[in-house]
Amino acid sequence: MSDIRVPDHSGGSILNVIAEIERRLLGDAPSPGLHPELAALVPKASTYVLVLLDGLGDHQLDHPGAKGLAADRVGTVDAPFPSTTSVALATIGTGLPPRRHGLIGHLMSLPGLGIVNTLKWIGRRGTPVDADTTDFLPSPNTWERLRAGGIEPIAAQPGDFIGSPLTKMVYRGARFEPFWSVDDAVDAVTMLAGEPGRFVFAYLPHVDFAAHVAGQSSSMYDQAIGTVADVWEAMAARLPQDAVMIGTADHGHLDFREEHKVILSRETVGDLELFGDPRALYARGTPDEIERLAQEIPATWHPLSEMESWLGEGPAHPDLAKRLPDGVFLADQEKLILPSRMDKRLIGYHGGLSPEEVRVPLLVAG
Repeated sequence: MSDIRVPDHSGGSILNVIAEIERRLLGDAPSPGLHPELAALVPKASTYVLVLLDGLGDHQLDHPGAKGLAADRVGTVDAPFPSTTSVALATIGTGLPPRRHGLIGHLMSLPGLGIVNTLKWIGRRGTPVDADTTDFLPSPNTWERLRAGGIEPIAAQPGDFIGSPLTKMVYRGARFEPFWSVDDAVDAVTMLAGEPGRFVFAYLPHVDFAAHVAGQSSSMYDQAIGTVADVWEAMAARLPQDAVMIGTADHGHLDFREEHKVILSRETVGDLELFGDPRALYARGTPDEIERLAQEIPATWHPLSEMESWLGEGPAHPDLAKRLPDGVFLADQEKLILPSRMDKRLIGYHGGLSPEEVRVPLLVAG
């Protein structure tokens, strides 16, 4: 097992990035802001723009196409655990760590619903889950607190997200501003940032998609890195004078060859309930069943008593106990653990606690 990096929710994570912004705009927030040395790198402004570059770990800024991004890198912060998109979006959308907002994995085991994909809100067979996601996250959320404090919160997002279960869950209370191309995204964000007293959250999916599908050695990935770098530079060049733009990511990426994918048969799984991510596999079952699987797979077992602290501090979500596993298998650095319901077709994966998955850049422009 390689070194693991537990997210620093005391001031060095994306939780603290959103809390820092909220504290500056409203004077207070439910979570700590950035450590002083990081906070000092972010200028004060009347309007803040936060750009989430999905799937762009700090180590990925070494790519030649990322020079424009690397030029504005002022430091690094940590993604939450598990290092996956839905958990990060819930963290930003609530200003709370996973322990408090209750969304603790890509695949979650939810009472009455079974195993649910929390990005698409589909069940085991790919069919939509019959659930209203609007109130899944705690209230008031980030957007509702900002609005109550006189700050207009705006989510500038790909237009395909309009009305999706994820949008209803994460952006409750925010004005949703769709864009349909990268040029449209630049226009929308820079125009919206021109009004004082706003918080604009923009999401760019390009790097994550390319890394998942084609891997970091592909031309698709090269193009995606170049695209988000161009968008960032264009936004920075047109950013209004009284606005500051912060960039970060929800997780980094690792590539995996086919021989590194450990496919679990039904016989191997037995009666265990497995969910979470291929890099951080949650398990529920008897100690004997868990010990048996631990002997068969290239992963390290971390019981709930150890794992729970990785989700952050503070009062737990009321339903957290029902959603928690008995612990988590953290896959070895070059391995994926794939039960039958997890996607085996991809090249890029994330979700674990390796530095490559957890460490994400902190960019500042303006």
